Amino acid sequence: MGANHNTKRYGELWPDYRIELGLKILEKLKQWIIVSGGWAWHFMSEMNHKEYKHAHDHKDIDIFVNPKNVGIVMQILLEEGFQKVWTRYDKLQSDENFRRYEKVEWLDIGREVRITIDFFESKSLKTIEVNGWNVVDPETLLSFYSNIHSSDKCWAVKGALQLLSEHKNPVGNPLLSKMP
Repeated sequence: MGANHNTKRYGELWPDYRIELGLKILEKLKQWIIVSGGWAWHFMSEMNHKEYKHAHDHKDIDIFVNPKNVGIVMQILLEEGFQKVWTRYDKLQSDENFRRYEKVEWLDIGREVRITIDFFESKSLKTIEVNGWNVVDPETLLSFYSNIHSSDKCWAVKGALQLLSEHKNPVGNPLLSKMP
């Protein structure tokens, strides 16, 4: 579970390059993946929302891939310059067959940015389509915050929990990206 937020930092935005670089690789993988984590909440949020750091976690990109599509996704990642990174989770037994891939990009301003993709396998996962993106179903996604994802304090998670408790669909709801 994630640590409590420093509310003094509410209002901070993700830099545009973080969103642009994430979207660039996600577009190339789009037809073979299911988006999870902060990027799933991003796509479920209302269009043109502000990219608050505390609303959606964009530090990494979480994806699920059907085992039959693993080869093509790995090929695309390697062609795009991503490399396998070993983590402490690689040796743990899991149904998701976890992998991590990373790539370093250099910005025009001479700064380096690491793009991290956490890659899980799944044959069956409850999903929804949102604006052309295949994402993990909100209720299923919320269940991952006890074992796969850690940012359970983000505004989207809290907002989705509230909306679902009220029997409301969180998709497109401003609460997924609204500052509390």
